[in-house]
Amino acid sequence: MPVTKKWSSALPWRRTKADESPKQKTTAPITHESTKQKTTGPVANETDKPAAKRSSESVVEKIIGIDLGTSGCAAAVIVNGEPTLIPIAEGVGIGEKGVPSYVAFTKNGQLLVGEPARRQAALNPETTVQLIKRKMGSDHTVTIFGRTYTPQQISGFILRKIKNDAEAFLGQKVSKAVITVPSYFNDAQRQATKDAGEIAGLEVVRLINESTATAFAYGLDKTEGERKILVFGLGGGTMGVTIMDSGGGVFTVASTSGDTQLGGTDMDSALLNYVADDFKAQNSIDLRVDKMAMQRLREAVEKAKVELSTTLDTTINLPFIAADVNSHKDLVMPITRAKLESLVQPIIDRCREPVNRALSDAGLIPVQIDHVILVGGPTRMPIVRRFAESYFGKTPEWGVDPIECVAVGAAIQGGIMGGEVKSGLVLIDVTPLTLGIETLGGVFTEMIKRNTAVPISRTKTFTSTSDNQTRIEIHVLQGERPMAKDNISLGKFVLDGIEPVKRGEPQIEVSFDIDANGIVHVSAKDKATGKVQNVTIRNAMGLKDEDIGRMRSEAEQFADRDKRLMKDVELKNRADKIVFDGRKMLLEQGVKIPSSLRLVTENVLTELEQIVRNNRTCDIEMKTLEVDAALSRVTQDMQQALHGETSVSGGQQSAAAEIEKLAALRDKSILTDEEFQAKKKRLLGL
Repeated sequence: MPVTKKWSSALPWRRTKADESPKQKTTAPITHESTKQKTTGPVANETDKPAAKRSSESVVEKIIGIDLGTSGCAAAVIVNGEPTLIPIAEGVGIGEKGVPSYVAFTKNGQLLVGEPARRQAALNPETTVQLIKRKMGSDHTVTIFGRTYTPQQISGFILRKIKNDAEAFLGQKVSKAVITVPSYFNDAQRQATKDAGEIAGLEVVRLINESTATAFAYGLDKTEGERKILVFGLGGGTMGVTIMDSGGGVFTVASTSGDTQLGGTDMDSALLNYVADDFKAQNSIDLRVDKMAMQRLREAVEKAKVELSTTLDTTINLPFIAADVNSHKDLVMPITRAKLESLVQPIIDRCREPVNRALSDAGLIPVQIDHVILVGGPTRMPIVRRFAESYFGKTPEWGVDPIECVAVGAAIQGGIMGGEVKSGLVLIDVTPLTLGIETLGGVFTEMIKRNTAVPISRTKTFTSTSDNQTRIEIHVLQGERPMAKDNISLGKFVLDGIEPVKRGEPQIEVSFDIDANGIVHVSAKDKATGKVQNVTIRNAMGLKDEDIGRMRSEAEQFADRDKRLMKDVELKNRADKIVFDGRKMLLEQGVKIPSSLRLVTENVLTELEQIVRNNRTCDIEMKTLEVDAALSRVTQDMQQALHGETSVSGGQQSAAAEIEKLAALRDKSILTDEEFQAKKKRLLGL
């Protein structure tokens, strides 16, 4: 198990402004007339309330912080006032975060999560799922052994593994978590992340942007005065940039931008395609048609990419990667850092547009940025650091580990909400994308513009488009395009019961609310009738409450099944050891053991071995008892012979002891009376 890392308690913490209980989210219509707006200021956390109103429980319930990453996840928790990384049961793989984002299913129905799933991915690529974060909020599914799983479900398995590791580390139940999301995640992706937490049995008390978590971990408020800070995040599968204004204990997000389909895995793919093309040119074999070979190659190029961050060259060496009619083929290819950088340069160039957009929205130019913070594993690459240095004209900050800081920041937020971290600091976040509704002609009418501070409530008035219209369908969207069809649909709902009057007369108030998690709630009200429609937005990719409950039950069933499988494995392992030790004793003692006793012992050892080989786990326990009894008789006989005692007397004593054990098993209903009598006769030689 890796050494637990702790972070200095001298780090200044800050808290977000919204309360702990997120509202439900809902949806939105036609031609608008007027607008009114209310922006909610920072809301006090539980720790700001008078002591008399706080919970009187002596044991503080822990809220863990989770960085749910594309290629790997990490988790942390406040221990003795300090954020501490949560170690995982299997240890940490090379270049990985705590839990690799892999989920696998075995033929015998076992669920593997994290490092065990990653280790077997090369042998079972078709039953292993990875990079699922990129599919969050979409209608993508995976089907394995005839069962279909959603991205929320796969992510839920990963979160449940993290939950179990946290409980083992803390020695107490864990039911609440702060989970990080890319700043540029839309509403559907954020809701999918919350659903994944619920499937794992976690109450997601807050979704926090990764850049916000980074600000917590870096302790950027140690410097006095007004500063402008840019957090550049490049992870395994997503890229995001956030600009913050800080000063006087308040951190205000000025703008955010990003790309949820850009990250380190794209760099891996670029190098993978280069190596596969070269191998095909030399050997006339396309590795892409062999899933097992491609998984081996993907792991090798990822390792090479990590190594080239600190060395100038490395070698990809994969023996027996393929074969033709003549012989097997090995893949041995030297790779230089210069070659890797030439392959990934187009990916680095794609980072420029989100940075430009964030600066433009904030009304800034690069030289006005005071601090540049890099987050994510790929930011360790020299080419990424050079990009940041050349763009901003300054060296990025060196602080905490760019892979671990997001989880640490999430843990600090959890500590603030749980009352373990005291802070008077505030962070005001923004919504990453414009929100609006579809109006006449398929036009996207803006309700809340991107980079607006949240939480926020905003209301606009709309009207009907035809005479005697009694119902209006409200279509809620998110995006930056002028036409509704080009943006992301969050959902639809209907307001009916409108008075049948001439077009343009009804007054329909549509209200949008964005909570601290960045999740949208929408309502519509007919001013004339006072009728209100509040609907939780669940788009085509969302999960219903009953779906979440079913998936949570399935996850628990997998946990129960895994426990049973582990028990069976332990039984088999114990049986194998008993057979090995028993045969070793018979061989070493030789003629010292009476032939009749030797024969009986060899027979039961052979029977146990056969049961294990045939996977008859239900019979292993009883047969193991028989073997134990036989070996005990052998040991008793040898001890009595050594002391000059008669083996007959010893055998009778041993038999009596074994009969007592069998009687206890019968009393517990493990053995029937008939089985007990049969075994008793065998022990007595009747």
